[in-house]
Amino acid sequence: MAGWNADTAAGPLGAGTVTLVEGSSFCISMPNGDINPAHPHGLFVQDTRYVSKWALTVNGLPLEPLTAELKEPYRALFACRIPRSDGYADSPLIVERLREVGEGIREQVTIRNFSLEPIECTLQLVVGSDFADLFEVKEARIQRQWEELRHADAGMLAIRGRWKDVQKDIAFNAPGADVTPETITYRTIVQPRSEWSTLISAVPATGKSGPASFSHSGGGLSPSDRRRREWVARIPMLRMGNPAIERTLRRSYDDLGALRIEDPNHPDRVVVAAGAPWFMTIFGRDSLWASEMALPVDPSLALGTLQTLADRQGSVVDPVSEEEPGKILHEVRLDVSSGLSLGGKSTYYGSVDATPLFVDVLGAVSRWGFAKETINALLPHADRALDWIRDFGDKDGDGFVEYQRLNPNGLVNQGWKDSWDGINFADGRLAEPPIALCEVQAYVYAAYLARAWMAYDDGDDGLGAAYADRAAVLKKRFNEEFWIPERGYYAIALDGHKQKVDACASNMGHCLWLGLVDDDKAAEVAGHLMSPEMFSGWGVRTLASNMGAYNPASYHNGSVWPHDNAIIQAGLVRYGFVEEAQRISTALLEAAEFSGGRLPELFCGFSRDQFAEPVPYPTACSPQAWAATSPILLLTSLMRYDAHVSRGGVWMDPVLPKSYGDLQITNAPLAGGRVTINIRDSVPSMDGLPEGMAFHRGHRPWITELVEQADHRSKS
Repeated sequence: MAGWNADTAAGPLGAGTVTLVEGSSFCISMPNGDINPAHPHGLFVQDTRYVSKWALTVNGLPLEPLTAELKEPYRALFACRIPRSDGYADSPLIVERLREVGEGIREQVTIRNFSLEPIECTLQLVVGSDFADLFEVKEARIQRQWEELRHADAGMLAIRGRWKDVQKDIAFNAPGADVTPETITYRTIVQPRSEWSTLISAVPATGKSGPASFSHSGGGLSPSDRRRREWVARIPMLRMGNPAIERTLRRSYDDLGALRIEDPNHPDRVVVAAGAPWFMTIFGRDSLWASEMALPVDPSLALGTLQTLADRQGSVVDPVSEEEPGKILHEVRLDVSSGLSLGGKSTYYGSVDATPLFVDVLGAVSRWGFAKETINALLPHADRALDWIRDFGDKDGDGFVEYQRLNPNGLVNQGWKDSWDGINFADGRLAEPPIALCEVQAYVYAAYLARAWMAYDDGDDGLGAAYADRAAVLKKRFNEEFWIPERGYYAIALDGHKQKVDACASNMGHCLWLGLVDDDKAAEVAGHLMSPEMFSGWGVRTLASNMGAYNPASYHNGSVWPHDNAIIQAGLVRYGFVEEAQRISTALLEAAEFSGGRLPELFCGFSRDQFAEPVPYPTACSPQAWAATSPILLLTSLMRYDAHVSRGGVWMDPVLPKSYGDLQITNAPLAGGRVTINIRDSVPSMDGLPEGMAFHRGHRPWITELVEQADHRSKS
């Protein structure tokens, strides 16, 4: 279907699927560790499936899965047993597979014999590589047939694929094995109450030097281990009185570290990939949201994301890729077959919200204390983004930013709810473009304010006042045009006929966080968001259950998204609805306990009264960047923690529930230094503040001042 969003086109991975991720590499396998080419499984590196088959048998029998435990985001331990051929239930042979993903895949296979007799074992691994593009695998439409060459040597199998003028290589290393072009085989006798072990690896060649080795450094650390250790050393250490919440936050830190990828053109820049398994690349919207939510953990992620997006900022009008001057991209793909992606090019720009979010995040980064020249280098890109808002985002000149795809293969919907049916009326009818989303106007409003305070910080009061006034005018018009007084909530959008798209949806919660909601309307908005139709018990649904398009098992029409809820929760805190914010935070953090402390991209919107556990959404990404950073925002919002380094201050006024216990955060980054935060009995303190910085008990006063001044000017 033309315009069908790739997010919803992926088939289910299968029950018990295990996903490992490290940078731009990830591996999807069955519960016993096997990779089955009939499913969307495999080892993927830079958007190519280098391993499509990895099937292990012992004495001709497949492994029966017992458990698979995630040790780190990039490492898992599979425990399996060998079925008995004589019909007895219990087998004395246990197989453990310790797998790590990095430059490739590295697996230590151990057979343990728990019997009193020696057992002959023939271990055979069948491997394959189809070099398929990620989109081909994800959507089960593999189109290219690669010419394959296999070469077997002592302990090594090399596979080379050729398609047109493209060549790809992968090397399977199995020291001591008998290797044929099809199989890797070990024959051994495992002694009674003893074990046998071997190490197998597969590493693709992603450069010109041929296949690399999956090397370890001294001390037994793999490159992934070293990368993780460096990450742990630079991020805050958190201790909470509530151990379950502490576990979830630590899991978030781990996942965020694994989702970091390098800009190929600037290896010193680290950005946040959108999520595994299908989006291990930079996405404008996702990477910006995730890096902003992660500012208190590592502000450099947001800076690297901004710099990388700035380098790829639109410069021409190209309907195929939907590029326009000043526009921020939607996604980048790495493989040679990027023509399979949206728009048919390696970079696709079909996003209405990434551009204002770019300016908003730059404003947040500027407040967290980067060098003035670093921010100034990005200001021209922010101004080009603001020009796009004026010249291309608001094509009809009505003051609101709309979208309408520029080619029939692009995304129909180009906000964060980008499935084809994601924007609809209360009766279930689809909205017709061009569509002006309510939350996009909030992002534009935040972009204007961000540019205003960056101008004020730079001493340019005239420019600051101009953008503050622009924000005030937008706020006034938005509250006039989007508010539905008879329903007491905001329209999700205005459609192509300027009709209010009147579904009750979660989008308006974003308007709370960014301050676009008039004070006299906030209570009604909060009431709808927390109503039984919207709040499932695990979180706020994307669409109210009494709407015509509601479906609890849909992607955007009734599901629960953690990042959406974290933004809503932050908005409720901003407007003083503390109890409601605490309910959302507690519900989501309790939901994380059912998935090992990791929040998925989304889960189904069934009521907590109906199902005692969150119902998984079959194709949800996990780990996923803005889901991984949601617990960080949930916590920092309730801490009411923010900084404005140029104004010499950091602000905090915590409203954490008592059930969270006391909180200590050490090694927290701030203004180029490291601070320690303590909250005991709801009383905050901070040690180690950089020179010239002061600690204040309060919350974001400069934003309040700026908004009040602008509002006053607009009314006068």
